[in-house]
Amino acid sequence: MPLTDPVLCKRIPTKPWGDPKDRKLITYDEYVRTGGYQALERALDMDPKDIVEEVKAAQLRGRGGAGFPCGVKWSFLPEPDGGRRYLAINCDEAEPGTFKDRLLVDFDPHYVLEGIAIACYACQLDTAYFFIRGEYRHQAKTFERAIKEAYDNGIFGPQGLLRGKVDFAVECYQHRGAGAYICGEETGLLEAIEGKRGWPRIKPPFPAVKGLFGRPTIINNVETLAAVAPIIEKGAKWWNEIGCESSIGGPPSYGTKLMGVSGHVNSPGVFECELGIPLSKLVNDYCDGMRGGKKFKGAIAGGVSMGILGPDQFDAEMDFDIGKKYDVMGLGTACPTIFDEDTDMVAVARNIARFFKNESCGQCTPCREGAQWIYKLIGRIEQGNATSKDLDLLLELGQSMGAMPGTTICGLADGNNWAIRTIVNKYRDEFEARVKPYSVAVNATVGATG
Repeated sequence: MPLTDPVLCKRIPTKPWGDPKDRKLITYDEYVRTGGYQALERALDMDPKDIVEEVKAAQLRGRGGAGFPCGVKWSFLPEPDGGRRYLAINCDEAEPGTFKDRLLVDFDPHYVLEGIAIACYACQLDTAYFFIRGEYRHQAKTFERAIKEAYDNGIFGPQGLLRGKVDFAVECYQHRGAGAYICGEETGLLEAIEGKRGWPRIKPPFPAVKGLFGRPTIINNVETLAAVAPIIEKGAKWWNEIGCESSIGGPPSYGTKLMGVSGHVNSPGVFECELGIPLSKLVNDYCDGMRGGKKFKGAIAGGVSMGILGPDQFDAEMDFDIGKKYDVMGLGTACPTIFDEDTDMVAVARNIARFFKNESCGQCTPCREGAQWIYKLIGRIEQGNATSKDLDLLLELGQSMGAMPGTTICGLADGNNWAIRTIVNKYRDEFEARVKPYSVAVNATVGATG
């Protein structure tokens, strides 16, 4: 959905999309007619290293979840050695509650392709793989047509970028996933593109040094690359005037962000907002308020793995400081799921635990076994068959698994941990109401056995 606030109408991805009721796919001709590929034209007049420096100066942070600075990631690449170098674009978007990249593919695929072409030239990457989740059948067809249009008009191909304006050729392919959540993890994505099972790899070596097919590789999210073209077209200084500075002395949150809002709101959808917008403003001004006029109870800030904002955190700022300020793992994809006052948070925790149990690749014992135990414990609690000791065990399990404590290869266990731990801690009374006091349960058992 396009920006409705004239103060925010500064054109990142969504301004030219038109009214949602008559929105349609922007073809190559329409994209060029509205200024498309001018940023690529400008980039090809620059030295590749200057493009990297411009993106670093913009302090563009990854829009896929981690928020790592894009330009810094690009600078990790070794110098070209004559061999292949790859760009892997992450459009797996399997995080529950997240659906913002899909709109870029649905309505403005050339916006993404322009960012891909600029990134490949800046980093001297000669092959790009667009990895799209298997469930995105319609989007896969749309993007495949856009890639063909780009080839037909000389954007990609052996002649060199932009009809041979520079003597640097880029090939671009689409690769469809098989529907596994773990393929959204960057090294699991690389394994999947190589035709293997989507198991995350141990790091180091890191992908920038040894990634796809053992060669230097950059992995970027779809929305991150979509932001590259306007940065090159209008400059890092312009980008830094949008968004907000850190309120806790950390890196800034510059630019706009696509925020897909779902759950108990009157008008769910995807909205482009400046980073730093309060969640309450996003819900009330963009989503027409809470559904049925009910009270806000909580929100998953940016995909279930980030954890939950409690009932007193409705005004939380949607920026990259949100993790430290509100006890969640981070901003994630910035796609909040909103819960009203009637939501059973024990059921929410059980549903999330079931998801992580099913999506764990099983490679790491703490995640494979821990996810199963977390799900079983929450199931007992929901059914009223658990004791207070089981509730303590649930929190202990969550805190002992994950890449951050150093016990797993990837962050799936951390996502499970943060989701369950924050729900239990912020809604402890609901969980305690479902469990029996441990001493009462023990006494009942002793009495029964006599």
